[in-house]
Amino acid sequence: MPDYTVTTTRYLGFADQNLTTLQSYILAEEDDHGGTGDFSWIISGISLAGRAIANKVRRARIDDVIGGLDSSNVHGEEQQKLDIIANEFIMRCLGDRADIGVLASEEGETPTIIRSPKEGGKYCVAFDPLDGSSNIDVSVGVGTIFSILKSDHEDFDDAEQLILQPGTKQVAAGYILYGSSVIFVLTTGHGVDMFVLDPAIGTFVQVASKLKMPDEKKIYSINEAYYDKFPAEYQNYLQWAHKNDYSARYIGSMVADVHRTLVKGGVFIYPPTGVHRKGKLRLMYEANPMGFIMEQAGGLAYADTDRIMDIEPEALHQRCSVIMGSKGEVENVLRFLRNGGES
Repeated sequence: MPDYTVTTTRYLGFADQNLTTLQSYILAEEDDHGGTGDFSWIISGISLAGRAIANKVRRARIDDVIGGLDSSNVHGEEQQKLDIIANEFIMRCLGDRADIGVLASEEGETPTIIRSPKEGGKYCVAFDPLDGSSNIDVSVGVGTIFSILKSDHEDFDDAEQLILQPGTKQVAAGYILYGSSVIFVLTTGHGVDMFVLDPAIGTFVQVASKLKMPDEKKIYSINEAYYDKFPAEYQNYLQWAHKNDYSARYIGSMVADVHRTLVKGGVFIYPPTGVHRKGKLRLMYEANPMGFIMEQAGGLAYADTDRIMDIEPEALHQRCSVIMGSKGEVENVLRFLRNGGES
């Protein structure tokens, strides 16, 4: 008589594991750690926005949403059509969630107050709606990055006062990568889990649990075109890496580069330059959430010689340098920074 269990699991594509959706995972996490169930609505909203954005990314040329607009964002960067669309999806998908107090986007100059803590706004969400959007026209992987914080202050003067908290205060962080598949990576402070959007059933299903990075991998990810503009310590590290047979892997989309580093190991570096002397990446909605993920996966995340998540933020769009990835590889870079450029 045939083994119908084996036959069925092979047919469904899931061998020796139960089918777990993102929503059921979050509910189980809250149950395990004494949650109220409110948090799941926020992740559900981000998931919904991610599916909507993924559809637009897939249909970018068909729907004619490729290219820039005759406008710039708060950073003076040309806004892409999909930047605005992705931002609108997230604002609309999270705007009616009862527990959200503040939404802060890369595309907005100031945070948006949805409701005060006294009105039930328990959480703040900071996000980059579409990181790497300028690469859409060449089909490079792009993504959404988000950070979730508690709204702890009953009395506040402005929304930034609620959201400007160090990365150690994050209750969850993650990203959605729109690439060959749509991947949702999430941490709630209890490890890192990965989900993939199954278009056949329209939801994210879990494909990996408690991800751990390799401690060492001879791969670095950096835009070496700016080598001459890097501080000497970074230049010396790169010279050392060349002599020690390191491989270079650089995509130019932070979500894609960090995801590869998470899965394969290595180090992702975005140093200061002559133009951006404190670094270019944004602390609140790029470096902090990615740093949280890296640390939860056994890696490290630094801004020069400072742990990223220990930095006290001073502004919503504050920039910083980034060194994150496998523990041993980050320590190799830090060795050069701490020893004045000598290994």
